[in-house]
Amino acid sequence: MTTLRVIIDQMVATVPGGIGRYTEELTRELIATRPRGCDVEGIISKVPNGTYEETLARLPGLQTLTRLPLPRRELARAWQHGFSTGAKGRGMIHAPSLLAPLRKIDRLNSIGEQVAVTIHDVVPWTHPETLTKHGVAWHKGLAKRARRYADAIVVPTHAVAAELSEFVNFGDRVRVIGGAVSSKLVVPDDADARAAELDLPAEYMLTVGTLEPRKGLAPLIEALARPGVPDLPLLIAGPEGWGDLNVARVAADAGLPPERVRTMGFVSDSDLALLLDRASLFVYPSLAEGFGLPVIEAMNFGTPVIHSDVAALLEVTAGASVSVERDDAAGYPERIAAAITRVLGDTELFERLSVGGYDRSRAFSWRDSAEKVWQLHADL
Repeated sequence: MTTLRVIIDQMVATVPGGIGRYTEELTRELIATRPRGCDVEGIISKVPNGTYEETLARLPGLQTLTRLPLPRRELARAWQHGFSTGAKGRGMIHAPSLLAPLRKIDRLNSIGEQVAVTIHDVVPWTHPETLTKHGVAWHKGLAKRARRYADAIVVPTHAVAAELSEFVNFGDRVRVIGGAVSSKLVVPDDADARAAELDLPAEYMLTVGTLEPRKGLAPLIEALARPGVPDLPLLIAGPEGWGDLNVARVAADAGLPPERVRTMGFVSDSDLALLLDRASLFVYPSLAEGFGLPVIEAMNFGTPVIHSDVAALLEVTAGASVSVERDDAAGYPERIAAAITRVLGDTELFERLSVGGYDRSRAFSWRDSAEKVWQLHADL
């Protein structure tokens, strides 16, 4: 029996974020697509019994779930410095992030052992100011270990592959394997009742992401105050992040009334599906991305999308959206405002984006991603 061991620890992070969703969806599909004679095991940090059982239940078909002796924070530090933590063993290891036990493998006596890690973006190198100093050091440290010991590096887009090559030379070990829309994003049966409970406006713009400076929320909020921009409220779905971003203060400084910008905090998958489905427009002004999963999720519901001209977003959307140049920071809000006004004021463009975006979202599937991961490990 051949075993693929997946590091699923991001699923139990305090803020799982996009990587947590990526980890769960990919692992579930790896289980569903496993070749004959193969099984999938999970590796997780030291968590309470309740969290362990809950995580196991979310991945039916997982052969086993190994709980390591260290909590998540200590595990991350140990692997950053190359310390063993009990994750050794026969089989293949696939890490949906850089969190992996990277070490020299004795190829003579450890036939079949291999490690593949995933690097989702190059933010630690291009926008280090948007992360904590510890976060930057951790990512760069694990990337350095990956350069020495990883058998393969998975990235979500060709854009990330090209950018990453400017900072770390992984040679021909890089593979592009993207993500897809979460299987959990389903509009609830009681959609009208739930919309009333959430007090959703009849029309609104939506953005999604952790409340942090890198997501470009400040220029988006400032854009709403520009003359001529349609008077639709902006809903922001996402957990609190870090840094000095204060949505209410940014809105007040822009001269917007409190009801014009509303933070929703963390929302469930069904609520997110409802928000995406009923939004008039999805705006994603992020300053740096590796894939931009929320953009594909919005397109999946036929919601027209405006986003920044980050290379990865341009690659993923493939012309089925409206992009906004972000390099000139001072003029960024004005250009976002113009894009919003254009899309909401042009019925033909609005419909074209709705249909084209939906079609583009169908080009991505977790099954395809999982099959590419299996093929990657078979090639190794």
